[in-house]
Amino acid sequence: MTLLHQEILTLTSAQSIIDSESVQTLWSGYGEIVRYRLAGGKVPSIIVKHIQLPDVQDHPRGWNTTRSHERKLRSYQVETCWYQHFAYLTNEACRVPQVLKVINESPELLLILEDLNSSGYDRRLQPDSVSLEDAMNGLTWLANFHARFLTVPSEEGLWPIGTYWHLDTRPEEYDRMENLPLKKVAKAIDQRLNEATFQTIVHGDAKLANFCFSKHGKVAAVDFQYVGRGCGMKDVAYFISSCFDEPESERHEQSLLNHYFNQLEVTVDKQTDFQLLKREWRDLYKYAWADFYRFLDGWSPGHWKMHRYSEKLTRQVMEELTT
Repeated sequence: MTLLHQEILTLTSAQSIIDSESVQTLWSGYGEIVRYRLAGGKVPSIIVKHIQLPDVQDHPRGWNTTRSHERKLRSYQVETCWYQHFAYLTNEACRVPQVLKVINESPELLLILEDLNSSGYDRRLQPDSVSLEDAMNGLTWLANFHARFLTVPSEEGLWPIGTYWHLDTRPEEYDRMENLPLKKVAKAIDQRLNEATFQTIVHGDAKLANFCFSKHGKVAAVDFQYVGRGCGMKDVAYFISSCFDEPESERHEQSLLNHYFNQLEVTVDKQTDFQLLKREWRDLYKYAWADFYRFLDGWSPGHWKMHRYSEKLTRQVMEELTT
């Protein structure tokens, strides 16, 4: 029996491990996520996120650089810090998996986590199957998450600025941008978001694939590698972009944003000036969208998210910044 297997049995009081299956490999070959099915004990299964440094870096889009490697290493350190020092501040309205143990034995890192499937969050949605109600449930999670962390005094150990596409961490993509007028205002867009009066902790990779849905409309989220300080609209714009294509994003914009802000209003701390927050963040929605569009322009020109709705919002931002 391996030390990991013994650790799993001890943590769960299980009698034995029935079997295991790979849930998915981690980006660029940095390990995998494995589900272990258990006999007896507290839970029927457990998840282990096993991070390993690859012998050969294999980025799907060819971004095999030292900076990319260091960013990924930092992301796993951030995720570990999140689970150890911040995750306990969440609640049922912004559910995350419980961390049972962290094993850090360089060059390997293991996060032993609750299996959300066995806790009832067993629905995984794709853009072609997500409904407007599903998207609103995801935004409910985000509203509660953002409200929860508006008043957290310190984010030590997390990214100083959340999201994986943050401009300062993506100089290679910036250099490769093809949209030169957008490139000229990229730093101004970044500055406008970073200098927002109201900042929270953002998930940083709030795509549909990182949300787990229950049959009753409840939602949980996973993958906190890029969690850090930021304007909540970064998560909102990115989440909507992962759910809907161009016509649906534009058609549902008002309904989705109204739902998000309605949820935020009932959960935000009463000492917060919500109307001031709403005005600021509603105006920054298009800036958050343009910020991600900027990243795509350098990272993957022609990406399916670079559609007319994205272009429209980005143009509005560029016009504001150049007039």
